[in-house]
Amino acid sequence: MGTLLQDPERQIVASNVYNEIAFGPENLGMPRAEIMLRVDQALKRLNIEYLRERETFNLSGGEKQKVALAGVLTMNPSILLLDEPLASLDPASAHEALQVFRSLADEGKTVILVEHRVEDAIATKPDRMLYMEDGRIKYLGGIHDLPPEIDHTKVKLPAPWVVQRVKAQAIAPVEAPKPKVVERGEPLVVFEDVDFRYDDEYPLILQNVNLKIYPGDLIAVLGPNGAGKSTLVKHAIGLLKPTKGRVLIEGQDTRKMSVAQIARVLGYVFQSPTHMLYAPTVREELEFGPKNLEFDPLLIPKFVNESLSTVNLNNFVEYPPLGLSFGQQKRTTIAAVLAMRSKIMVMDEPTAGQDFSNYTHFMDTLCDVSPEAESILTSNFAATLFITHDVDLAVTYANRVLLFGDKHIVADGKPQDVLKDTDMLQKYRVRPTSLLHLNLDLFPKTGRFLSAEALAAYSK
Repeated sequence: MGTLLQDPERQIVASNVYNEIAFGPENLGMPRAEIMLRVDQALKRLNIEYLRERETFNLSGGEKQKVALAGVLTMNPSILLLDEPLASLDPASAHEALQVFRSLADEGKTVILVEHRVEDAIATKPDRMLYMEDGRIKYLGGIHDLPPEIDHTKVKLPAPWVVQRVKAQAIAPVEAPKPKVVERGEPLVVFEDVDFRYDDEYPLILQNVNLKIYPGDLIAVLGPNGAGKSTLVKHAIGLLKPTKGRVLIEGQDTRKMSVAQIARVLGYVFQSPTHMLYAPTVREELEFGPKNLEFDPLLIPKFVNESLSTVNLNNFVEYPPLGLSFGQQKRTTIAAVLAMRSKIMVMDEPTAGQDFSNYTHFMDTLCDVSPEAESILTSNFAATLFITHDVDLAVTYANRVLLFGDKHIVADGKPQDVLKDTDMLQKYRVRPTSLLHLNLDLFPKTGRFLSAEALAAYSK
């Protein structure tokens, strides 16, 4: 049995990639020549030979996921148990990983894939699908159409399936909110000709990056693993300083600001929740930021409770954060930043490890920009930015999309403008989804991108 954990941070033990992938067969006592052969085969099979000499600490989340998977493959188990192996992978890498899983199954191995990215998983034509709810198996069988046992509001399904379900059950189509018209005003964050490398021995990670973030922006950042998306936002929060150029936060150079000063303007949810969590309880975790920013003590409980409700964690306030599941930990980190009431919310892979019901709940609450709505985002945040490999998240919630590649921003505009260029998306390892295709087909009728449920009203 070979197991890939949900969070690769908990699985990687070696300081460099080659040693990490060799770790398993070494512990099985295999001959040195056999170990080296297996490492080379795993690197080639996952197309990550370029990572061979890299330090594991400096890998992106998606790269760590691939390295952890390679470490499992080197042991050649007969059964593979994969817990959300696609969570941190860009769409093209996810597709490649799924092809590897399919080929392993075709070779006679048993592959059990636990995954929230159902549309991607179904594309590999798995032999059977198992659906669980409340600790019970509700469906186990083949995949020909959408089984009636599966609730489309709890699991993210292909858009045509959702439209078909809404129509078949005569469910009232979801009314799409009309977005507010926001005056842009002065930019909150400005990147001016930013270059960055960790030191002279490393190549540039960012090169000639220019970006302005305005009030009212709901920005989705897309791009391949290792492109520098997380490095980009770490410049905005002052954790990294440009090698060349400058980053301005409300007109001030980040080189002249402390991380604590920037935190009042910009709150950041890390890709890996274990990089943020430390407190004995969820409540104390959420109280930490507001207390250190010297908020009114009488307001802190209100901010904490509102943030907990947004991410559906009311029943976990006295739990230790590091004892929660990966998805719950992720929501805890989001709630911790919500409680700080920074002007700008930045989230790195906010939906990783989240089931569809939970992520739509907190994203709807955060990003509801309908004129009558008073969401946490519209009432407390001037702008939000989320890095994601979930194209549908950008389709459904963003009013602006950045495509990052070749060390800089290669496209910036409205979702319908950036995401219609499918050739460019695929060049930068972003695979169009059924929801994107359906939105592009129906855009002449809708005039904007909508969720699958909302599209049912426009689909024949």
